[in-house]
Amino acid sequence: MPKAQRHPWVTVDGLVLRDAKLVAVIRRNPPFQGMPALPGGFVELGETVETAVVREVQEETGLETRILRLVGVYSDPSRDPRGHTVSAAYALEPIGGELKAGSDAKAIALLDPDHLPPMAFDHATIVADWRRG
Repeated sequence: MPKAQRHPWVTVDGLVLRDAKLVAVIRRNPPFQGMPALPGGFVELGETVETAVVREVQEETGLETRILRLVGVYSDPSRDPRGHTVSAAYALEPIGGELKAGSDAKAIALLDPDHLPPMAFDHATIVADWRRG
């Protein structure tokens, strides 16, 4: 997480289906430690959001993906208790890799998108928007 904040941080979230289940990570660290979240993270300086979401999903889940579509942009200043973030959420399809938890994830969870448990951040809203197409 960047140290000082004068402007919102830019983040990405990825929605990937595996065997009709939504790929989620169980958060290793606060905030929302132990809760399921969409794989994602911070956009690095000089990186596009499209490159960032593919990189973050691979780092957190082991899956190589390709973008299908933009789901939406989420900018509620209270969406992340660490500070104001603006997230671009993308639907992706897996094209390779092996599903495994990365360093920021405690575990991988495959969720039924029709019956979600409580999720970190505003990720349940993002999933609902994705399901509406």
